[in-house]
Amino acid sequence: MLIFGHKFDLRLYVVVTSYEPLRIYIYREGLVRLATEKYDNEDLTREESKFSHLTNYSINKNNTNFVHGDE
Repeated sequence: MLIFGHKFDLRLYVVVTSYEPLRIYIYREGLVRLATEKYDNEDLTREESKFSHLTNYSINKNNTNFVHGDE
């Protein structure tokens, strides 16, 4: 799945307090991380391809297209 052509990942926080009966709580806030370049499966050997395949902040912050969030 892509968002506007970019790879992404979601980080959601949950806690399971009981299995019988099943009781799961999901924290209202989560995290979405996006790759800074559009996904392209053609040339994986380019140095810039890491910006389209990885959503890791420590890698994408070095891309010229990286935009810092407000928070």
